[in-house]
Amino acid sequence: MTILAPRSNPGTSQYHIAELAAEAMYREITLTPKPGLVDRANNGAHKDMNITLFMASIAAITPWFSLFFAKGQQTAALAGPQTLQAIRPVGLACEQAMFTATRGVNTHKGGIFSLGLLCAAAGRLTGRGDALTQRNLCLETSQMCSNLVEEELQASRIPKTKGERIYQTLGFSGARGEAASGFMTVRRYGLPLLEKSLRAGVSEQDALLMTLLALMATNPDTNIISRGGVNSLRYVQRYARRILTMKNLSGEKLHQALVNMDNAFIARNLSPGGSADLLAVGWLLSHFQSE
Repeated sequence: MTILAPRSNPGTSQYHIAELAAEAMYREITLTPKPGLVDRANNGAHKDMNITLFMASIAAITPWFSLFFAKGQQTAALAGPQTLQAIRPVGLACEQAMFTATRGVNTHKGGIFSLGLLCAAAGRLTGRGDALTQRNLCLETSQMCSNLVEEELQASRIPKTKGERIYQTLGFSGARGEAASGFMTVRRYGLPLLEKSLRAGVSEQDALLMTLLALMATNPDTNIISRGGVNSLRYVQRYARRILTMKNLSGEKLHQALVNMDNAFIARNLSPGGSADLLAVGWLLSHFQSE
């Protein structure tokens, strides 16, 4: 069966959450400087990606977010894992649209997974008449993914992907585990810092950059592990924590620290892509009340 992406209709809540998901991708890619990641300044540790490619990817992905929502709404009365099954064909079709736009480069597979889940969670909540809050969106996502780690990363399977190998050898569950936890790393470390910084009058760019550092300092990012192993993950986490302890961390001081970090990551071929995906999740969730 061929799944066709719907046309935009910004007048409904369905398309509001879809627009937020697309905007979250845009905010993440344009945020600069991001250590090891593609941004407006450079391509980070990536030789096959640039910001133009990411923009094309976002344009291809955007129409699908409303369909994630619609599937969530249609299956709102069912158990969470049944919604997960219902959105799988949408996710695969969305990934294919991305690969077509990027000529086979994986720019946003993680973003499609996380943001697609949140759109579906919003659909389930709306279908039942429940409030769209940070807590409810994350709880709904957790329920949808309650068996995901066991079913897709379990040790009895022969590992076929880097994520499966990392889980079976090191125990890190990556994006699946984060979703199953209801984005615990985002809620515990990312969102509090983002909201505190914005309340204190910090610019949104600086607030998002510091939030990215907080995520890098705490997230067991399997993108880092796949490139450099556990030692590289520890290096990234220590580096991020060290910057966060600097006094008067904003403006030019923050910018220069991140430029230096970017150079260090590029030299080591490290890219915290998992943390970048969580930053987009945090930005989206920040637009909803906590309870």
